[in-house]
Amino acid sequence: MANRNITLSLPEELVRKAKVLAAERDTSVSALVAELVEHMAGGVDDYDSMWEKEIERMSGGTAMKVGDITWTRDELHRR
Repeated sequence: MANRNITLSLPEELVRKAKVLAAERDTSVSALVAELVEHMAGGVDDYDSMWEKEIERMSGGTAMKVGDITWTRDELHRR
């Protein structure tokens, strides 16, 4: 599918936040907007392919190491 340019008018603060978010995700503001519109417009045409990708992501589960745990469950739930 060919890409087309559009012009958006957004508040400066929102543009700044979008640029920061895009940088954090190592992508572009255009890609973020496209992802949002795709999501809101009904998602992906190839549902089966996306479902397989999600299953792959979920199968990693807790096997992914995020970092060292420096707290206990009790410490987190103390009041």
